[in-house]
Amino acid sequence: MMALHSAIKFSVFALVLLILATDSDAGGIAIYWGQNGNEGTLAETCATGNYEYVNLAFLSTFGNGQTPMINLAGHCDPYSNGCTSLSSEIKSCQAKGVKVMLSIGGAAGSYYLASSEDARQVAVYLWNNFLGGNTSSRPLGPAVLDGVDFDIEGGTNLYWDDLARYLSAYSKKGKRVHLTAAPQCPFPDAWVGNALKTGLFDYVWVQFYNNPPCQYASGEVTNLEDAWKQWTSAIPASKIFLGLPASPEAAGSGFIPVPDLTSNVLPSIKDSSRYGGVMLWSKYYDDQSGYSSSIKNDV
Repeated sequence: MMALHSAIKFSVFALVLLILATDSDAGGIAIYWGQNGNEGTLAETCATGNYEYVNLAFLSTFGNGQTPMINLAGHCDPYSNGCTSLSSEIKSCQAKGVKVMLSIGGAAGSYYLASSEDARQVAVYLWNNFLGGNTSSRPLGPAVLDGVDFDIEGGTNLYWDDLARYLSAYSKKGKRVHLTAAPQCPFPDAWVGNALKTGLFDYVWVQFYNNPPCQYASGEVTNLEDAWKQWTSAIPASKIFLGLPASPEAAGSGFIPVPDLTSNVLPSIKDSSRYGGVMLWSKYYDDQSGYSSSIKNDV
């Protein structure tokens, strides 16, 4: 009986270890939503259960004295306050445990920071209009977003570190302000490289596409793996994500077929303690390909 009891205890212990080991490298999927009116609603996006993070793309105009403007393509018209109805959808996502971030920048925007003071003013605007602050003209209504995503692909590389510091300081006022970023895979990133050195970013989803020197190419994982090791060893962020196009049409290059991702790429990067999961551009392309559903159990 004693031997049986010990065996059961050992089995339970082994099971717990197995669960812990399985859990430790379990990652989540982040998705960009907002740049195609045919990608379903925000609430539908979160209801799929496929995503842990949704980046609202984009606040594409801000800085240097410009009136900030959000652009959610065909989803709603910010000029007529038409995006305030998203508030209930944001809350619906958050109730499901999904973090909803405002992504600032994008590939085609009018933005740059002219000075540290400009960065401070942008932080004040973001706090009052999208985070825990208050103003009568919140573009997305009263819902409080979980943080700000830096998808900076133009302008200048100056003062983004200041913006990160100013935004991070608001965490002391209540709800944590999460900071995320989407740098390109060549290291260091040309735009937000300095900002990432601050150690204030929770999640960094590196774009391993449209950058042949550090992306996957049919059967060849070395370039991606080398860049991954550089990012995970050099950037003081909580978690690093593998940023990918959700379909071949979503980017000029860098799409990884599902079998290659699950059998070749993910096994080569998931052993990193910094591994956070996979980021996909974008919800529209994911709808076309079913990519997130195909990879979810392997991420």
